[in-house]
Amino acid sequence: MSASWAVSLLSKSLTGFSFWIVGTGAASAHVKWFCAYDAAGQPRGLENVLCRDFELLLGVALLWFFSGCVVERTSLGELLVRSINRVTEGLRLHTEVMIRAVCGFFFISLWAVGGIILTPELKTTSPQVGLLQLAIAAGLLSRRTMPFSAAGIVVLFGLAVRDYGTFHLADYPIFLGLAAYLALTGLQKDLFGVPPLDVVRYATAVTLMWASVEKWAYPEWSFPLLIEHPGITLGFDNEFYMRAAGMVEFTLAFALAWTPLVRRVAAAMLLGMFISACFEFGWLDVIGHSGIIVVLVAILADDRPREAEYRAPWLAPAGLCAALTVTLFTYYVGHAAMFNTSIL
Repeated sequence: MSASWAVSLLSKSLTGFSFWIVGTGAASAHVKWFCAYDAAGQPRGLENVLCRDFELLLGVALLWFFSGCVVERTSLGELLVRSINRVTEGLRLHTEVMIRAVCGFFFISLWAVGGIILTPELKTTSPQVGLLQLAIAAGLLSRRTMPFSAAGIVVLFGLAVRDYGTFHLADYPIFLGLAAYLALTGLQKDLFGVPPLDVVRYATAVTLMWASVEKWAYPEWSFPLLIEHPGITLGFDNEFYMRAAGMVEFTLAFALAWTPLVRRVAAAMLLGMFISACFEFGWLDVIGHSGIIVVLVAILADDRPREAEYRAPWLAPAGLCAALTVTLFTYYVGHAAMFNTSIL
């Protein structure tokens, strides 16, 4: 590998990653809602995923993530915390009402559209599903009935698993996280000492990390979207763009499970991506991603003191690499076991 080629590719990686951080939302549109897909099809082999572009993008991600963790415990980090607190104070005080309202909007929207279980590609002809969605929305009006709404979400998730399989629904653990949040909040309980908001925060992180692997395993699913919206790619070729999109999404998703300031900044960046995708892809995206968006707003506004959660900055790259390894391994081994596909 020549030095000039390495410098050129590193420059491209840095530029692409930077532009993704500051505002493009393409990767946030869930491709299964807009394009043809085959969840049981052969994914790209890991030897093709773990290419030189991928390695350089990972190096940039590690540098950004480590730098954020270093800044967190400095005076600049404290200034950022105070600034975020001032902006989000009103949201923090009304987090529960905000989540209940958006979840109510989501399930009423599903009922109004009809024929959908939880997300646009999960179709159903059962009229009972619509009635259950209305009952879930109604149950959110009172804390006492929120656990019943949570149970209804779990029932819908179970129906989707029955009709579409476990691997497909691995895209959506956020619904189980939201169900846990609603049940725990209604009962005024924690989950083995973990507050309700943290439960749904972890579920959101897992959801987005898993979704990012699809961008590497099946980049061709998104190519029709990129052809229809060529400005999204920022001038990069489609293959590189999808690798960069997946790396940005995975890094920010993992950051949601990290230390307080890091996860709040990650939530703000992800919010920018999801909201910009809503402008690009319309009401389908607004409704489908409303649950994730409201959780990200709640994470951004969460200013509870968490001194015990701070970690040494050098643990950040190790944690990100470990999470990436485990997620890739689980995705590919799980897919091979369920659909008899190859890993390499």
